[in-house]
Amino acid sequence: MTTGLVLATEVGDLPIALDGAAAPRTTAALLACLPLGLDVHCAKIAGNHIFWHAPFVCEVEAATDVLAVPTGGFLYWPERQFLELVYAPLQAETAAVTVLGRLDDGLDRLLALGRLVQDVQGHRPVLAELRAADGVRPSPPPSAHGPLAPLSDARRALWAACPEEVDALMASRGVMHPAGPLLMAEGEARGVHELLWWHRRAFLADGTHAHAAAAALALEKAASRIGGFCHLTASAGLLLSAAACLAERSDHTVAAFDEAILIAGRLAGWLDLRIPWTALTEATRTAHDRWSGTA
Repeated sequence: MTTGLVLATEVGDLPIALDGAAAPRTTAALLACLPLGLDVHCAKIAGNHIFWHAPFVCEVEAATDVLAVPTGGFLYWPERQFLELVYAPLQAETAAVTVLGRLDDGLDRLLALGRLVQDVQGHRPVLAELRAADGVRPSPPPSAHGPLAPLSDARRALWAACPEEVDALMASRGVMHPAGPLLMAEGEARGVHELLWWHRRAFLADGTHAHAAAAALALEKAASRIGGFCHLTASAGLLLSAAACLAERSDHTVAAFDEAILIAGRLAGWLDLRIPWTALTEATRTAHDRWSGTA
């Protein structure tokens, strides 16, 4: 079954044909979270795609080499919970992804959006909304309950708005501020995000609590850097709350993994949004040319 989606952006609407038969679990999770307000990010490795964060965790379905995804392809990258649209051939990257569909029209608009995000990321957000083409809104998810309810509520709040302390970090004018703590914090959040996915996968394979305990320790380490070095104390506290849930032996370990993954991933996303990657890339190239004497 093919379902129509629309990505509404400042350069125009992008219609997407969603092929639910190819990845039924991921498709169901995606449809359940629509309409989805989002901020669009530029790629830093594969280059020619845009992405945004998905508020769900799914295993890979019908695994496809990311380099085999054609221009216009719509995909989900399970390891980072990214939804992505490819607007030109990708650069070298190794990843197994879930192909969800394709752009139905407007490749020129998608290309324009990709170039726009590259130019302005770090200077201002590029906002969009993903919705069903037929305008049907699914029933809202049930309210959180049970032992993970406080963590779920905190995760929802984090997804709704960037932590205020990020603005305070960006306003700091100490030595090497805000670039130093911003880049460190983003790297720590991104690194622990990926580690959580790996530990979750290992836990699903054998059910050994040691994987959850290791994930909790990784969260504690990331929190010590994000809070102690970068002064994002509220964000560090949220990571510690996730660590405490994972450290407990319970029947909710997989759900605790999912909450922790979505918390770490969204925190990394908020920080990534403040990094002017294109300017940083150009500055690094210029510095290298001077270093090597080719400038």
